[in-house]
Amino acid sequence: MLSNALIVVATIVLMELFSIVAHKYIMHGFGWGWHRSHHEPRTGWFEKNDLYAVVFAGVAIALIYAGTRGHHPLEWIGAGMTAYGFLYFVAHDGLVHRRWPFTYTPRQGYLKRLYQAHRLHHAVAGKDGAVSFGFLYAPPVATLKRQLRERHPAPLRPRRDAATDRPAVPPAVEDAR
Repeated sequence: MLSNALIVVATIVLMELFSIVAHKYIMHGFGWGWHRSHHEPRTGWFEKNDLYAVVFAGVAIALIYAGTRGHHPLEWIGAGMTAYGFLYFVAHDGLVHRRWPFTYTPRQGYLKRLYQAHRLHHAVAGKDGAVSFGFLYAPPVATLKRQLRERHPAPLRPRRDAATDRPAVPPAVEDAR
């Protein structure tokens, strides 16, 4: 029982590491065709970028199925992927982009840093020059602001977040220039 829980927790951690790499090199690389929709105004409830979640959910379902058919511990890896997907849905789609009725704006601690880091990720138009590619891990905000200044010497223009209709660039980014 304990080993199964450890597999789930380890899978969640490894999924975040995988997601950072996939977000930076796939979604902001050759997979930009799907991910672009996440960086542009959304016209409906869904965006093309949601296809990534469908693909990963399919993998998790297949792993759970295989694990319950005797290929242990694949079901626990699939369960960890599912747990990661739920955390992503709450933190990214709910907290940051408010794609569902989630009105909490964090004012301190880890959630504030996660929120700010992802908002800074969206401060850049297009696929190049973005910072902070994690979904549950966020580098220190001061580091991200420094990276943005280095990559974009000219001031970034404030934009609107397609999902929330709020400014995509936190005022602190411009204040730091």
